Amino acid sequence: MTEVTRATAVPACEPPSPETRLELYRMMYRIRSFEKRAYDLFLSGLVKGTSHLSLGQEAVAAGFGLAMHHDDWSFATYRGHAHTLARGVPMTPVMGELMGRACGLMSGKGGSMHLTSVEHHMMGSYAIVGAHLPIAVGAALSAQYRESGQVAVCFFGDGATNIGAFHEALNLAAVWKLPVVFVCENNLYMEYTPIAAVTAVARPAADRAAAYGLEPLVIDGNDADVVYSTANELLDQARSGGGPSMVEALTYRHGGHSRADPGKYRPDDEVAAWLERDPVTSYRARLVDAGLAVAGIELVEAEATAEVVDATERSTASPPPDPSLVEKDVFADGGATWRN
Repeated sequence: MTEVTRATAVPACEPPSPETRLELYRMMYRIRSFEKRAYDLFLSGLVKGTSHLSLGQEAVAAGFGLAMHHDDWSFATYRGHAHTLARGVPMTPVMGELMGRACGLMSGKGGSMHLTSVEHHMMGSYAIVGAHLPIAVGAALSAQYRESGQVAVCFFGDGATNIGAFHEALNLAAVWKLPVVFVCENNLYMEYTPIAAVTAVARPAADRAAAYGLEPLVIDGNDADVVYSTANELLDQARSGGGPSMVEALTYRHGGHSRADPGKYRPDDEVAAWLERDPVTSYRARLVDAGLAVAGIELVEAEATAEVVDATERSTASPPPDPSLVEKDVFADGGATWRN
């Protein structure tokens, strides 16, 4: 697969430093370890309701997460565990939120699909497909108005490209030259339907970019080096007043759409081919080939494993949220008493 496909030629990206590569691997391995444990907790009944994992898509979250400034904003879909962790949110409050415990990010009231940490500029996971694209545009307009230098990064799936909000958001972002980067995580499937079966163009995001004066840009979303280099370029462009951009990152989820979906509608040979391109295991091999010490890599893995165990124990021990919180964050004044 070509690493980067775009309308205009660009020089080959220099590989990240060894330190950066190790940090990229740390992020991906933390996400992979967390999502595996989350899946186990789903099966054991400790996580209620539906959840959507990022197993297989870790490189997109890690590459952008490491490239972003601390005060840049992230907007994610319901498949947002990875993006939340990539912005530096500790595992325990994320795990606690999935389990509906008081130690969770939103005291256990939001659950898997509504992770938010304003402190880390993770501005929410959105359960409604495409709903967050206009919100990201609004955040970018705020940054432009305040001249804050912040960039809004909006992650969405391939299915959102057929939603009206996608086109409305891109149009306004382009007209106003807003500092926003749109990232389509194209994992080839809209829930259970292949995106190719219901979309007139081969690349659902990139092939529509020209309609809004943007460059068509497709990258290997399973290659953390490519994602990181691309993210740096697009973030710099937005920060310097160059306006919005959109990148289509080709990737693949290892499992079904959600925990209740076995994913049997996908051809076996397709699944096998993408598993061969696992972003975590292939990147580990690249680090070893580049001469990074195996001991250092194993230390990263051990730390992530220990963090998962600690987050699980703390979340399991945490009580459910107090019933008195039921109206908190629902009404503007904090409660419903004003209605009476």
